[in-house]
Amino acid sequence: MQSTRSHRLLLSLTRRFLTNRTAGQASPPPLWARGAANAATEEHTTHFGFQTVRESEKEQKVHQVFEQVAQSYDMMNDALSLGIHRVWKDIFVERLGPVHGMRLLDMAGGTGDITFRYLRYLANQPNPKQRLSHVTVSDINQHMLDVGEERAKRLGLTADKLPNSTIAWKCADAEKLPFESDSYTAYTIAFGVRNVTRVDKVLAEAYRVLQPGGRFMCLEFSHLTNETMQWLYDQYSFQLIPPMGQLLAGQWQAYQYLVESIRRFPKQEQFKQMIQEAGFEQVSYENLTFGMVSIHSGFKL
Repeated sequence: MQSTRSHRLLLSLTRRFLTNRTAGQASPPPLWARGAANAATEEHTTHFGFQTVRESEKEQKVHQVFEQVAQSYDMMNDALSLGIHRVWKDIFVERLGPVHGMRLLDMAGGTGDITFRYLRYLANQPNPKQRLSHVTVSDINQHMLDVGEERAKRLGLTADKLPNSTIAWKCADAEKLPFESDSYTAYTIAFGVRNVTRVDKVLAEAYRVLQPGGRFMCLEFSHLTNETMQWLYDQYSFQLIPPMGQLLAGQWQAYQYLVESIRRFPKQEQFKQMIQEAGFEQVSYENLTFGMVSIHSGFKL
């Protein structure tokens, strides 16, 4: 009998101990739930030049780079392109072939290089029906847009001085455009797509805002088709461009990133496939200067 009472007392004390120990404590989630929670808190990574960073970090890092180089942007392009980026941009706009009545979204267009060429091209074309054309210059960096607007004023390319053309400046993220679907007939992005966090999102947004029949065009640094020339360009890029950035603009790290970002960008065929996967058709590319840059084109059909 005494043994039975002792056994019951031991059971009672054990229950109380366990009840007090677990009071106010949540039960641990099952293993499958713990795995899902861990996956939810893990953040995707991407590249910033040759560095691996969280996706949430890249936008801010790129923003800082272009804040630093906004005032010396043309000089930066001269360094990266051996001075021939102006010729590439001329060819790019010629390939676009602007026509009166076009509505262009010039993404990552901050300082206005493509937009100004577009407006001049239209000004040299007859417009007997007086069709109204438009361009929205958009960039994620307001500093770049400020430089572009100042240049537009100096060049006399402002809305009040443009015949049958309007221009708007809009700070926006290429991955989350604030524009309505099917609202533009052409979308250009020059030397900008390699700096975004998610290229697939940029392409999807470009497809969304274009009207059926609209054209996507991208001008971007690429990969040379000749190995010897690629090696020589690599030596120039990595050995000379960052020191030049330091000497000319006081910006070594910014120029180092820009060189690295070129090498991390997909090769021509890979980027062509990405454009196709976004839904574009009749996708093609044209190499300029042995592939130092490429013009990519696709249509929303």
